[in-house]
Amino acid sequence: MRQFDLAPLYRSTVGFDRLFSALDQFVSADAVPSYPPYNIERTGENAYRITVAVAGFTEADLSIEVKENALTLKGERKADTARRVEVLHQGIAARGFERRFQLADYVQVTGAALENGLLHIDLVREIPEAKKPRQIQIATGRKPEAIEGEVQQAA
Repeated sequence: MRQFDLAPLYRSTVGFDRLFSALDQFVSADAVPSYPPYNIERTGENAYRITVAVAGFTEADLSIEVKENALTLKGERKADTARRVEVLHQGIAARGFERRFQLADYVQVTGAALENGLLHIDLVREIPEAKKPRQIQIATGRKPEAIEGEVQQAA
């Protein structure tokens, strides 16, 4: 795969370092783990769901952590010492895992549920009122105060 050099962009931009770091991670997708399999679904205009196949894991074996804009899912099965059976074939993976998802700004985890071997993590993007677009009313028939002051000073 081609390697992209983002160094020129670092020299000419300010405040986009997180974006470029994320691009670096996506470009170097060689070491991306494939276990456990997952789906990312859009369930509404600002709602999402991550579904992860975690067959054989219980709630106690799983942990979900959100730190800054990263969602980390860890799974580690506890050794079952009470159950002593001879396994002839093990097709269900029992290995531990750690899966990370990069979240966009203002995306929050609203809940998680484990059902039928699938872990569902619900997310919603809640944009603060201060960041939402708003309409500015245009006054007619009068001059704004800032422009009136400039007109009087010029005369």
